[in-house]
Amino acid sequence: MKITIITVSFNAAETIADTLRSVSEQTYNDVEHILIDGASKDATMSVVREHGAHLAKCLSEPDRGIYDAMNKGIALATGDIIGFLNADDFYASQHSLGTIAAAFSDPTVDACYGDLLYVRKEDTSKVVRYWRSSEYTKGAFRKGWCPPHPTFFVRRGVYEAHGGFSLDYKIAADIEIMYRLLEVKGITSAYLPETIIRMRTGGESNKSIGNIILQNREIVRFINRSGGARISVPSFIMHKFASRLKQFIVRPGDDAA
Repeated sequence: MKITIITVSFNAAETIADTLRSVSEQTYNDVEHILIDGASKDATMSVVREHGAHLAKCLSEPDRGIYDAMNKGIALATGDIIGFLNADDFYASQHSLGTIAAAFSDPTVDACYGDLLYVRKEDTSKVVRYWRSSEYTKGAFRKGWCPPHPTFFVRRGVYEAHGGFSLDYKIAADIEIMYRLLEVKGITSAYLPETIIRMRTGGESNKSIGNIILQNREIVRFINRSGGARISVPSFIMHKFASRLKQFIVRPGDDAA
């Protein structure tokens, strides 16, 4: 079972070496790593040439944003399973992709996801936030729930059947695609209760208050577009805040209560 990992980069020279090593050092070896770079203006591609010998495909050209680049990666993928690893993220262990492959040994599983640690950009051993997910239940997205997208792996055939990332959303298309697949299309999923990804703080969606507000507005927009009882931005934010608060307190190994 081949797993395709798609990494999208733009001016990521400071962190992309960690990302590349994280994939190349996985003990699961049936991996296709694709890099889609948005014509970086820093030393990103020099770092890639130094650390990216394992890359199956590497493309550097202008794009229409991160989600356009992700769609390019999907179009190039030949793996049975597709996952995304951001250019400043890395796997929590050398066995992370083996864990993913084991989940997909069940042919009824269309997607799987796990937990994620936010870590300090300057010191990745320091945990800032523990995003512990849970089993998906119908309607959960309306209450602020969603899996951490970097831990979300999907069979390639699901993308072929239901499409890739919508370019209608500037900052929440990763959440929209998980909502569309799980909530609207009803694909089957498995939750893996272990940390799959370590993510440096400072991602696009959390970079500013303005981005946080925009992301929540976009989420409410696609949820309301899908039908059912309409929700408002303020009520959604309150639900989401309540569901996220514990992530800043709980750490791996703590009781799940």
